Amino acid sequence: MNAAYQGIHRVLHEIKRRRLEVLRVVDLTPRMRRITVGGPELADFISLGTDDHVKVFFPQNATEQAALETWVPGAKDNGPLPAMRDYTPRRYDLVTGELDLDFVLHGDGPASTWAAQAAPGQFLTIAGPRGSMVVPDIFDSYLLIGDETALPAIARRLEDLAANRRARVVIEVENAGEQQTLQSPAQIEVTWVRRDAPEQDLLRTVEQLHLPEGNLYAWVATEAALSRRIRKVLLGQHGLNDEFVKTVGYWKQDDSAED
Repeated sequence: MNAAYQGIHRVLHEIKRRRLEVLRVVDLTPRMRRITVGGPELADFISLGTDDHVKVFFPQNATEQAALETWVPGAKDNGPLPAMRDYTPRRYDLVTGELDLDFVLHGDGPASTWAAQAAPGQFLTIAGPRGSMVVPDIFDSYLLIGDETALPAIARRLEDLAANRRARVVIEVENAGEQQTLQSPAQIEVTWVRRDAPEQDLLRTVEQLHLPEGNLYAWVATEAALSRRIRKVLLGQHGLNDEFVKTVGYWKQDDSAED
């Protein structure tokens, strides 16, 4: 195992339930809404990995709300809990006591339904992250592939890179209106793959990529089956090192997206 691989490590965190107030609601695009929450219970929140996830809870009635309020993380029998989804902490600031969560408004499911009506003064309960997979900025270049659900993690990774790094980014979105401006000290090249353009296809785009040179770390997050197909292309066609390719399924076909 080489030194670069040894630098990648997992850190476990104490899981806490936090009831946070909605402070701001901003539409980044027609289908992406940033909800900023905060409050005293955000104190000692920690997220060391750019693709960390917190559990966000969406009670639908008084019974589920009561169960959530008495829930003890780690207990064996907490009773029925409300629906929950995983979301990437897009940004957090313990000085101002703020946490940004970006929601895809896809029109159904408890998370999207809640986010569509969210307003300052409401409350949201989160827990986690359970742990962080820390990937130090020790690579020459990065390949980041995903869809809307992966945008918070991709944007956060890009912002953390050093100026002497290179990043190749491929993101699938619904249409041109969903393209966001991505910031990074590194040299980045971004390709947007639009679903409303029949000639564009995420897998085919990955197959045709020219990858940056040097030590490369690849991260992929999209629909589960598609992520597996992309991994095969990266390992088989592009010859990437399996140790430095992380692929995850953020959602499954016909299921609600997590991020």
